[in-house]
Amino acid sequence: MANELILIVEDNEKNLKLVRDVLQYKGYQTIEAGTGEDGVRLARERGPALILMDIQLPGIDGITALGQLRADPATRAIPVIAVTASAMTQDRKKIMAAGF
Repeated sequence: MANELILIVEDNEKNLKLVRDVLQYKGYQTIEAGTGEDGVRLARERGPALILMDIQLPGIDGITALGQLRADPATRAIPVIAVTASAMTQDRKKIMAAGF
């Protein structure tokens, strides 16, 4: 999968830089979005091989963004991994129920 395009949807600059730097070091191409809306737009425009999605985002949250991606035939098959600091049991259940 190296050299594949990965979309990182993250509003925290430090977290974004860390993930981007690690992925690029490993040979992946990355594009970034700071909001759920921009993440959905970039996924539709660029068709990444994978999306790393924060859950707590400005505008629409990661769960809503995932719903929009799954509703669109052009993006529904793209794997999406939740990247979040939400570690409480109830948060995990909500995230898993959303399809992450």
